[in-house]
Amino acid sequence: MCRFFQVSRSGYYDFVHRLGRPEKDAALAEIIAEQQERSFRTYGYRRMWLVLEKQGIHRNPKTILRIMEKYGLLSEIRRRRKWVNMGQQVHKYKNLLNRRFHADRPNSKWVTDISYIHTKQGVLYLSMIRDLFDNSIVVYKTGTQQTVNLVLDTIRLAMKREKS
Repeated sequence: MCRFFQVSRSGYYDFVHRLGRPEKDAALAEIIAEQQERSFRTYGYRRMWLVLEKQGIHRNPKTILRIMEKYGLLSEIRRRRKWVNMGQQVHKYKNLLNRRFHADRPNSKWVTDISYIHTKQGVLYLSMIRDLFDNSIVVYKTGTQQTVNLVLDTIRLAMKREKS
C-alpha cells in the first residue's frame, strides 16, 4: 500500500501514531480564540503575544503567528478610507479674508465649513455658516452626502433668514 501511494513506511507509521494524539497547540488556540473574540478580531499576533505574556503564557511570537494562521485566527485588516474627492469641485475662489478673522459689525463676514460626523448608520455631513462678528452659528444643514447642493442649500437658507 505504501508503494502504491508513494509514501515511505516510516512516514506512514508516524502518521498512524499521530492520529490518536491530541493537537499540542489546541489549548493555546482556544485561549487565543477567546481573546480574539473579546477584541473583536482586531489583535494581530504581536499584540496577542503581549496579552499572553501578561497572562503568564510565554511563547515565541512566531509560534503565536503559526497557531493563529493554522486555526484561522488572524485579525481582519482594516484599510483606511480615503476622503479624497468626496464632493464635486466646481470653482475655487480667491481668499478675500486674507486671515483677517475679525468683523466690526454683524453679518459682514461669514465663514463656512463642513464637518464629518461618524455614526453607526454612516457618515453625516454638517454644513454650517458662522458669523465672525460674535462667532455665532448663522445657519446649519445636515446631509447624508457631501455635495455642492448641501453647501448651496446652507447658503440659500442663510440668505433667506437674513432677508426676513
